[in-house]
Amino acid sequence: MEKPLKPTDSELAILRVLWQRGASTVKEVQKVLEANKRTGYTTVLKFLQIMVEKGLVTRDEASFAHVYQARIPQEQTQRTLVADLMERAFEGSTSRLVLQALATKKATPSELAEIRKILKNHERGIE
Repeated sequence: MEKPLKPTDSELAILRVLWQRGASTVKEVQKVLEANKRTGYTTVLKFLQIMVEKGLVTRDEASFAHVYQARIPQEQTQRTLVADLMERAFEGSTSRLVLQALATKKATPSELAEIRKILKNHERGIE
């Protein structure tokens, strides 16, 4: 079984851009990242090359400007990261993870409604 991929913080920032924009060139990714933090073109290019090697993104070389796309859906990556955090910091306890998350930042009414819906479905055995 293939080990789930855990991106670094910098790789996660790039993945967020690709999940939001869809397939993008290095220049397009760099422009979005530049809005929050000074980020060079060659830095983004190097990260994307590493991410291709790691299997986090795919690269389409059909045109002059290579186009990159996230290989793994956002939800799957988030689940991998949460599962890792739950094991390392909360000894596998779902309740302790959720309680700390809710204690750390106040949930909006819509988030609370979504949490209630998930809990009801869980109680019914619906995923």
